[in-house]
Amino acid sequence: MKILTFSTLFPNKAQPHHGVFVENRLRHLMENNEVTARVVAPVPWFPSTSSLFGDYATFAKVPRSDNRSGLDVIYPRYPLIPKVGMNLTPSLMYRAVKPVVAGILRDGFDFDLIDAHYFYPDGVAAAYLARALRKPLTITARGTDLNLIPNYPTPRRLIIEAAEQADGLITVCQALKDELVKMGIADQRVEVLRNGVDLELFQPRDRDAAKQKFGVSGKVLLSVGHLIERKGHHLIIEAMPQIPDATLLIAGTGPDNAELWALAGSLGLTDRVRFLGAIPHQEMSELYSAADVLVLASSREGWANVLLETMASGTPAAATNVWGAPEVITDPAAGALIPERTPDAIARMVLRVLKDPPSREATRAHAELFSWQATSQGQYDLFQSILGRR
Repeated sequence: MKILTFSTLFPNKAQPHHGVFVENRLRHLMENNEVTARVVAPVPWFPSTSSLFGDYATFAKVPRSDNRSGLDVIYPRYPLIPKVGMNLTPSLMYRAVKPVVAGILRDGFDFDLIDAHYFYPDGVAAAYLARALRKPLTITARGTDLNLIPNYPTPRRLIIEAAEQADGLITVCQALKDELVKMGIADQRVEVLRNGVDLELFQPRDRDAAKQKFGVSGKVLLSVGHLIERKGHHLIIEAMPQIPDATLLIAGTGPDNAELWALAGSLGLTDRVRFLGAIPHQEMSELYSAADVLVLASSREGWANVLLETMASGTPAAATNVWGAPEVITDPAAGALIPERTPDAIARMVLRVLKDPPSREATRAHAELFSWQATSQGQYDLFQSILGRR
């Protein structure tokens, strides 16, 4: 079986952690089945690599093509018009990608199926491509593509059209499937295939040694993610006065960095809140192991990979009860759900986990329920079924 994976959410040399879950899902699919793949990962065009331009400069640093873990990846450029171009992006992406895919076909890789990840704009652009090439299409929904973007009328209409065209629909959690069904897509057309976790990379490490590496001691909380409002780092900082004698580590970068620093300072927490910046993916297991509890205060998540990664590392989580989180935290060994997205509720649930923590062995065992094997088999079976019908 030959597939073309289509997604802006794919890692590259400039953004090595970007969309690593898409790479992991494809890699495990290929390892466990007779599948070969090419990857097309569109990147917004930008002319300058100067750091003055922030995230836009990062796009300019992405190579035109690459090989990641044996996967051939092409990064075509498409025009992105900030703020006003949301409705146009799928068409612009399709026009930029179509000649690249034609080149892949000319080179002899006549793929059987297009496997798109993220519904908008990626899934819509992939639907245009599949229609033009008369290829079957699957689309995987991952989070904001269904829990935020459909709030806008034109993207919502295009998402529904793409879903109706697709031969197979996948979501990474039940909550996202429910959202597609609310949009009028038949329940039986949507399959839930949750992300797994790399149980070899993420393992319990020596906690004392890990704390020493990151320069902390005593009780340690960890918050991981882009420094934006949606991730809720500010709420965790505001909860810290109610969690005495604990240190909060924040791993990530983003536009709210200065604002979060100022918030910690205004609360007199500069000695108990530390900003680590971006941490290499290979070092995250040690960071999870250094923490006594991971705190995830997001307002929305599809399937938060950090929850499984921290549990595989033996550290429980306290997470807001949104979207996919209650599908992960189903047992006290995993941690606790935060009923309200407020500093008081965060502090209350974190203190509960700290007071009566599960054993590291039990937390790890819970993570082991989420291996990649079932997901890979489910994806392969779906592809086989689609090609059989064709």
